[in-house]
Amino acid sequence: MTLLSSQLLLFSAAHRRTPLPCTILFRWNKPTTDGTVRFPRSPITPAVGLDQRVSRFVVPATAEDLLYNAGATVGVLGGAYALVRAFDELTRRNILHQGLSRKLVHIFSGLLFLFSWPIFSNSPKARYFAAFVPLVNCLRLLVNGLSLASDEGLIKSLTREGDPEELLRGPLYYVLILILCALVFWRESPIGVVSLAMMCGGDGVADIIGRKYGSMKIPYNQNKSWAGSISMLVFGFLVSIGILYYYSVLGHVQLDWASTVPRVAFISFVATIVESLPITKIVDDNISVPLVTMAVAFFIFT
Repeated sequence: MTLLSSQLLLFSAAHRRTPLPCTILFRWNKPTTDGTVRFPRSPITPAVGLDQRVSRFVVPATAEDLLYNAGATVGVLGGAYALVRAFDELTRRNILHQGLSRKLVHIFSGLLFLFSWPIFSNSPKARYFAAFVPLVNCLRLLVNGLSLASDEGLIKSLTREGDPEELLRGPLYYVLILILCALVFWRESPIGVVSLAMMCGGDGVADIIGRKYGSMKIPYNQNKSWAGSISMLVFGFLVSIGILYYYSVLGHVQLDWASTVPRVAFISFVATIVESLPITKIVDDNISVPLVTMAVAFFIFT
């Protein structure tokens, strides 16, 4: 061994025994043996992750979820507004009768709201974004119902007699039920789905069919007909099953259909009986039908 090589070995050994006092450790995206890279002539500091140094420039997942749900809310709001405006225009041009327009808005507004729920994210807070849609409509009803503003198209499409104060009854109860079902039951429970299906699909269709083919009245309520009640039972049941199937395909609910179908049929029957009772002047159908449906569905599905 030469003198030069022996001196080099001694220097290398000394270097390993006494590392430089000035090093800084950084984690690297492709770590070495010990997962760090040493830079000489720097003060000793703890290892700092690269992800920690750049995370401040990345949009957090919560912010992305917030932006997504906000966008979904705007989209659903736009759809709801377009729906009501379309029926407003049809009523204004006398293409649709005011009563028929009102019931079609009653049917499609709630059902489209139900169909829009899967658009929102899986975040627990998504339901609050969805509930904001009927909340906006609730404020519109309050403003026009209290005559703070006057939207003639809205009044014509949602009232029977064209009285703005009617907005503070049936239509207002309707949007409050939408908010309640979104906040309390959301997509994970069939209770809210069936309740809205009976209120929108069942009760809405019952009024249309009953007015046109309702010559045979129910003995205990001359304001209701057999045609209307039967149509409520049938359509309420079919709409409920259809939306539950839609939610199950998307993975929001898992149902045993052999037991679910007769349960929904029984709930539809009870809701139909309640809708046929002569209590409309005491309790509006938009309150009695969904609340009774919720109660029955709660005891059956839980």
